[in-house]
Amino acid sequence: MANMFTPHLNLSDEVNGNIIRSEIEGGVSLGDLPPSTVLEIQTQHHRYTAVFLGESQALISGHPEYCPEPVLVAIAGSTWGGSMLKLRYIGRGMHLEFCHPEYRTPIVTSRIQEVRERIHLAFEESSSADNSPLSSAPPLPEESAPPLSVLKRGTFIKPS
Repeated sequence: MANMFTPHLNLSDEVNGNIIRSEIEGGVSLGDLPPSTVLEIQTQHHRYTAVFLGESQALISGHPEYCPEPVLVAIAGSTWGGSMLKLRYIGRGMHLEFCHPEYRTPIVTSRIQEVRERIHLAFEESSSADNSPLSSAPPLPEESAPPLSVLKRGTFIKPS
């Protein structure tokens, strides 16, 4: 069984409650992701796509002003709307915080409603390796895109 957070005596009830709620609502730790993982992050106002590159680096897009096209950012983590940051974590019910190269202060999104990992079809990987005719096929239209795996409450579901 996974190690659950034990409330700390030196933290306020509000902080302890936020940490426990983040475990219940679910999310993903960037340290658990291999590079090239593609995440779809739905906030209250925008749908972001983040291609995880390793460490805290990602190519992110989805905001009409800050990142209409993919831009290399450093994902700091998620907040509960205050100054406390859960490092290298993207959590449902929290606000994503990332450092954009063109802005001095971090970008903080609206509340995250859903985090999903985009699943790539097996033939996509094998076809690019063996130069089959599928590798030159045009990308799938948006409505036919591969299904997304959903983060279940409290756990990150990785595709098998």
